[in-house]
Amino acid sequence: MGISQYIKEIGRGPRGSKQLTREQAADLFGQVLDGSVTDLEIGAFCLAMRIKGETPEEMCGFLDATHQRLARLPATDRPTIVLPSYNGARKLPVLTPLLALLLAREGLPVLLHGMRTEARRILASDVLEALGVQALAAPKTIANGEVAHIHTERLHPGLARLLAVREVVGLRNPGHSAVKLMNPCAGPAVVVTAYTHPEYLDMLHATFTGMGTTTLLSRGLEGEVATDPRRTPRYDAFVAGKHQLLQEQQPGTATEVPGLPTEIDVATTAEYTRQVLAGALPVPPALAQQVEHILHLAEQTTKETLP
Repeated sequence: MGISQYIKEIGRGPRGSKQLTREQAADLFGQVLDGSVTDLEIGAFCLAMRIKGETPEEMCGFLDATHQRLARLPATDRPTIVLPSYNGARKLPVLTPLLALLLAREGLPVLLHGMRTEARRILASDVLEALGVQALAAPKTIANGEVAHIHTERLHPGLARLLAVREVVGLRNPGHSAVKLMNPCAGPAVVVTAYTHPEYLDMLHATFTGMGTTTLLSRGLEGEVATDPRRTPRYDAFVAGKHQLLQEQQPGTATEVPGLPTEIDVATTAEYTRQVLAGALPVPPALAQQVEHILHLAEQTTKETLP
């Protein structure tokens, strides 16, 4: 079935559109990623899905197509911690690099992947490069205790092209969800992801169950997976698709985080990260708690994969 037939199904508005099966969604998304459709068809797909919204079955299909095409990173002896980073900082410093380095300090291999999808934001990858962590030219094995970061195009060029459609139409599309949920590793991994709008929570739960993935899910900060240092969010975990509620959201917002800079530029954020890692400034308690949850999931994943 060509993509035009799928567009007829999903493009009839929020009331008239039909849901795709997982297999149909995989076929549709695979054609988009492979570049076998026209720019006009891609634009129609993006706008139709933006209006309709993804169902869990469709999201699983999109991820199936993505996983079939990704350039995967080789397996390691410990689960790789996967940190998608596609939004960057707008009001508060981007703390995803600090989260990555704190996890590596615990001996875990950590992968951050991403690209610019928001104009004029400070990217986590830029902060990592300011800290001396250069981007990978191609997927490779990540050592225990190492942080690596890679541009989405190195994982799959078609996926990067799909994300870039936002620069033209000004709206997110299913590619922006897929990159935040996918596992680009050939072996065991813990995917750390986040949501910004509560209405996505049920869809994400059903997707993780359907995919059988191991994931830590919480409310993000400006679209990034590192937690807001001023708050304690709810944490949901999925181990091979099985749900665990790790922690309920705690009320209240801290008025001040010791040492957290008010400026969000790359140099200031990198220096703050250095000082926290050196012990000159405290690790924000909310971030330390997130690290503990990820370590717990990594341990569970190791036990699940032992022969």
